Amino acid sequence: MKPLNRANAEVQEAAPVRVVHLGLGAFFRAHQAWYTHRANAEGGAEPAGIAAFTGRRPDAARPISDQDGLYHVLVRDREGDQTELVTSLTGAYDGADTARRHATFAAPEVGSVTLTVTEAGYRRGADGGPDLDDPALAEDLVRLRAGNADVATAPARLVSGLLARRAAEAGPLAVVPCDNLVDNGPTLAKVVVGLAAAVDESFADWVEHNVSFVSTTIDRITPATTPDDRQVVATLTGFADQAPVVTEPFTEWVLAGEFPAGRPEWERGGARFVDDVKPFEQRKLWLLNGAHSLLAYAGPSRGHTTVAEAIEDPICRGWVDAWWDEAARHLPLTADDIAKYRADLVERFANPRIRHALAQIAMDGSQKLPIRILPVLGRERANGVLPEGGVRALAGWLAHLRKGSDVRDPRAAELTDLAAGSVPTAVRQVLALLEPALADDADLVTAVGATLRELEA
Repeated sequence: MKPLNRANAEVQEAAPVRVVHLGLGAFFRAHQAWYTHRANAEGGAEPAGIAAFTGRRPDAARPISDQDGLYHVLVRDREGDQTELVTSLTGAYDGADTARRHATFAAPEVGSVTLTVTEAGYRRGADGGPDLDDPALAEDLVRLRAGNADVATAPARLVSGLLARRAAEAGPLAVVPCDNLVDNGPTLAKVVVGLAAAVDESFADWVEHNVSFVSTTIDRITPATTPDDRQVVATLTGFADQAPVVTEPFTEWVLAGEFPAGRPEWERGGARFVDDVKPFEQRKLWLLNGAHSLLAYAGPSRGHTTVAEAIEDPICRGWVDAWWDEAARHLPLTADDIAKYRADLVERFANPRIRHALAQIAMDGSQKLPIRILPVLGRERANGVLPEGGVRALAGWLAHLRKGSDVRDPRAAELTDLAAGSVPTAVRQVLALLEPALADDADLVTAVGATLRELEA
């Protein structure tokens, strides 16, 4: 079995770096890096390379770096497996490599910064700005004020990179968040400008005049890669790839915003540029991500561990259909568009060759539910409706918290403590933390409590 590198794979030298990425995870490699690879392969403008930096796992860069930035995407559908060698990564680095990160941000030929750091990684406060009470972010702020850029959080690393770009007079830049946040461009802008102002007001002014924040909607299911997956790639390709990514055939990337320093021709790879991503964002967050959260929290009560198992269960499918009916009432899209998207989701969810673990989806519920479930729930309650799907999603989350094990959330300790004890008390306390007004809705509290008892039974 041959080691994977550019010489063995007969791949030309890496393209010059035009994009910086923060968060070297599987989704980025199946999505933004894949779109860049496809755009390069289609020709047109000068090829674009990506310098990618790790986030929470500094060791994630090593196997990719050892392979000269190469890796395979393993695309799985009902008919079988296909592999594609992705060549757009020019470099993969430890996010703590400050010198490398700053040099890359400061390069005039770099025009875009993309991010995949998860919802929790943006470290927002209640007002939407940077959470300066967050211990890690507060420590990073002290370092930034002292001129020490050895910072650890994603917002601080982005801000330190922008400081380096301003110092180098390297020109404007576009920042492109690719996480499931409502209005993710303006949302990230508020965090970055707020943190920049906490460092230096003049720097915040520079950011506002030189940095654009592009809004996006992203979609491609990317389960965790297993040793068996690596063996499949080795068998199909003849290469001992240590960093393949497993994904589905479906992919979507919708973007809206300005790129003042240019960008790769991502539309050649299938990306879509629009004036407003809002309708696409809501469709994806409510229908796909909302159903995922519902299954992740309520599905285990039926003994399921993956999305494919859960959606094939008629009971779980009924839960999802109820949720989709509720969400569809509030989407600014045609009935035909929504019906097609729902049919596509059923096909994607039921793909037995994509092992999308419910436990993986269940992470960071306190960050996800406010944007996946609560917008629909709030609209339904305003119309006097007690939505079955929304109630079940909240009850499932409470059941998940009350188990106490494998709760991975920035507020895990607080949540599991609040969820303990009697059902009525647990429901009120957890809902109050999620959104205070929910705990004052007596009918909602009663309904969530009844469904929680059903799930726990």
